[in-house]
Parts: sequence; structure tokens; C-alpha cells
Amino acid sequence: MKTGTFLVVAADEETATLRDVEDGQVVTLSENPDLEDRMVLEGTVEPEPPLEVAYHVAEVEARRTIPVERSDLEPTAQARDVAAEQDVGEVTRRERAGEGELHVLTVDADRTDSAVADVIADEETVARAARLGVDRVEVRADDGVVSVRYLPE
Repeated sequence: MKTGTFLVVAADEETATLRDVEDGQVVTLSENPDLEDRMVLEGTVEPEPPLEVAYHVAEVEARRTIPVERSDLEPTAQARDVAAEQDVGEVTRRERAGEGELHVLTVDADRTDSAVADVIADEETVARAARLGVDRVEVRADDGVVSVRYLPE
């Protein structure tokens, strides 16, 4: 039996594969209890006998989707200052006042849009949001600066 927060990394009509967002353990469910890719499941999974290779969901505490969206807003002055102080390719993580985190990535100006697309497509962005217990992820960008904001509701 394993209780935790899981990211759905693959799902079809019959099965689903989950990854624990804390320790990275991957479990395959023998049936899909209406889960979709990139959904977050908080609950308990149990191995099925006799081989205990596949699992089933024993208890669901919560299931949710954490949206990861690009904002029309530009990065804040704080994010711009952080980006100016670091080299291209570096990331700075800061706790937000209250709940969540702020990640500032410095990229080549001509790669800003592709960096934003990578952040939005990366399932680890959703896994990190689930670990932080936040409800949404907002990505702001301007030439050479990508600000990823992990936010409560």
C-alpha cells in the first residue's frame, strides 16, 4: 500500500500509469478509474495479488487538474532583476510571500517562446505544482526572461 500525491503520466481507457511526485516511484494501474494525462491524484494505491505488479486505487482523497498557462502579463520587476543577475541557462527558485514558488529562467532572447513552450509541456512543472500544493501555474515571459509562478487559487 502506498499513500501519496501522484501525477498521471499516461492514461488510456483501460489503464493508467502514475508517478509519486515526492519519491518518483512509478505504478501502473490495472484499470483506469477515470484519470487523464497530467491529472493529480491524492490517495492510496495497493498492489494486486498474486504478483503485486499492477496496482489499483484503494482510496481517493482528491483528484484535480493543475492548469499551466502562459499569461499575457510581463515578468515582474523582481523577476527581471533576478534574470539580469544570472547567466543564460540558469534558474533561480524563490519562495513566494504566502504560498507557492517563483522560478526565474534566463534564456537567449530568441529562445524565449520555445522555453515557455518547454515549461508548459514539461510534466515536471505539474509534478512540482502538486508537491507545492498549489492550484495553478502561470508562465510570464519577455525577451530572455521566463518567470514561472506556482500559485494558490
